[in-house]
Amino acid sequence: VIWALVTLPLTVLGGIAGKNSKADFQAPTRANRYPREVPPLPWYRSTVPQMLMAGFLPFSAIYIELYYIFASVWGHKVYTIYSILFIVFVILIIVTAFITIALTYFQLASEDHRWWWRSIFCGGSTGFFILGYCFYYFFARSEMKGFMQTCFYFGYMGLACYVFFLMLGMVGFRASLLFVRSIYRAIKCD
Repeated sequence: VIWALVTLPLTVLGGIAGKNSKADFQAPTRANRYPREVPPLPWYRSTVPQMLMAGFLPFSAIYIELYYIFASVWGHKVYTIYSILFIVFVILIIVTAFITIALTYFQLASEDHRWWWRSIFCGGSTGFFILGYCFYYFFARSEMKGFMQTCFYFGYMGLACYVFFLMLGMVGFRASLLFVRSIYRAIKCD
């Protein structure tokens, strides 16, 4: 009944609103017909090391708060400091945006124009660190055991980490897109 009365009308209204508000894509720069050759980069400028660095910094900003969140969700303890949680969430968003902008700038400065997907991966890589913390919490801090508890825990935490990957990847991409549009808007092209 909830699906029929709430979700279905909202889905239809969202589809209609999305179709009617369709805008043309505005590329940040003028595109050439022939792609520019990207010079070879050192190993530490490849995608995986940049993802590790970009994920570690935001994760270190939320590491302490993760223990309290996990203890309240999985350890049946009461969480009462919601204002600190909101501040940590804002810090997570800001740090993710700034580190992704910095890595996009370094990538563009080394003449690598393929920043689109890398900004998503670098922004969302904090989700992998949170997934690693999920394993640490399950094996070192929790008292859960058994097949059903393990499946339940890792199923829900896998989904939560995927949501964090998508959310922070979107934050990184949007921040990088705004940055690239602002720097290329200042350049005069002939």
